[in-house]
Amino acid sequence: MTTPDQPARAPRRDATENRAALIEAAKTALQADPDVSLETIASAAGLSRRAVYGHFPSRDDLVREVVTAGAARVAGAMPTAADLGALPPAARLAAIAVTLWSEVSHVRSMARVAIRSPFSESVAAVFAPLRAQVRDACALGIADGTMRDDVDPATLGRLVEGACIAVLDEATRSGTSDDDGRRMVVLSALGMAGIDWRTASLSEPAATPSTTGTTKVSTEKDRA
Repeated sequence: MTTPDQPARAPRRDATENRAALIEAAKTALQADPDVSLETIASAAGLSRRAVYGHFPSRDDLVREVVTAGAARVAGAMPTAADLGALPPAARLAAIAVTLWSEVSHVRSMARVAIRSPFSESVAAVFAPLRAQVRDACALGIADGTMRDDVDPATLGRLVEGACIAVLDEATRSGTSDDDGRRMVVLSALGMAGIDWRTASLSEPAATPSTTGTTKVSTEKDRA
């Protein structure tokens, strides 16, 4: 029982709320500092380090939860096979690259964490359908002669992915603007596929806000 001089104690948060608070704190802290300590994350969530272990066995498990959820969000915003079906191979790759950039450009540090070991395998599983789309676009480009044919589609897809990651690293390091980063990721992806950068620039799609808050990719045909 409390008296007027003894304010009531705030209700204790339950386990679900504590877990959610940890995840939100980790998102913010990791974006500011990818190497942030578990103690700092716990403090930001209003919890002790010991309390964290009631929800996650280790820092890596907490970070894995955060980056995997982020990867699922990005994957859900990517153009579908139906969206890409009418596009030529280069435009398919460009649409994927620009949408991917639009989804991760504001969380660049987090995106870099997601592709590091020991989290890369979990993220790779989420992005498997996206990788398949990139591979299919490369296969079509090789078949119609618009893309380099000195490697197989699966290898070319991995090279394109690597080019996009290189842009993310450089853009994060140098503070590249969103517009410049968007252009760089498209030209780098298509350049790795064997397309001249001047030709590649013609395939760059315009990104416009959709009514759902995700990125909608507009092709040259749409803008005509």
